[in-house]
Amino acid sequence: MFTWICPHCGREVPPSDGECPDCGAREPGVQPAVEAPGDAPAATAPPVVPPGGRVASHLRMVMVLWMAQALLRILSMVPGLLMWFPMGMPSMALGPGSLFRGQFPLTGAGWAFLLVTSAWTVACLVVAWGLLDRAPWARIYTIVVSVIWLLDFPLGTALSIYTLWVLLPETSEAECRELAMQ
Repeated sequence: MFTWICPHCGREVPPSDGECPDCGAREPGVQPAVEAPGDAPAATAPPVVPPGGRVASHLRMVMVLWMAQALLRILSMVPGLLMWFPMGMPSMALGPGSLFRGQFPLTGAGWAFLLVTSAWTVACLVVAWGLLDRAPWARIYTIVVSVIWLLDFPLGTALSIYTLWVLLPETSEAECRELAMQ
């Protein structure tokens, strides 16, 4: 027989022991003894989060990808702004020969593009910042933003699917809570 590693505390346990002497966790694959009908049911422990679970092993990659998405959004604003500012920034003089003539160089569509792109960029940066700090609110906020970003085909859809795969399962909630406390 081989020794086994306790999934709860990480201690190496001899094969003869059916449970960990430190924390009492049972060896994986070993069924507990059947109780007599008159015995009280044993208390069940909440699911144990294994060290290096799905969230812990993928959190950094998710954060980096959201940061890269924010950078792509910032870079996408540059050509859009150049399209709306074809002659560069006009002078601020309001005289009869000035380019400005009291009007904003952006049209309504230009302002809408700028505001929507800026809002999406800020959303990406807040997701990356929350995941980096392992903030307690970051999981829910990231799930909400990911569901919205499913519509942003193809990069936003791929990033959202990966993010939801990491953060959406029920076991991820406990792991995120534990990571936030570290």
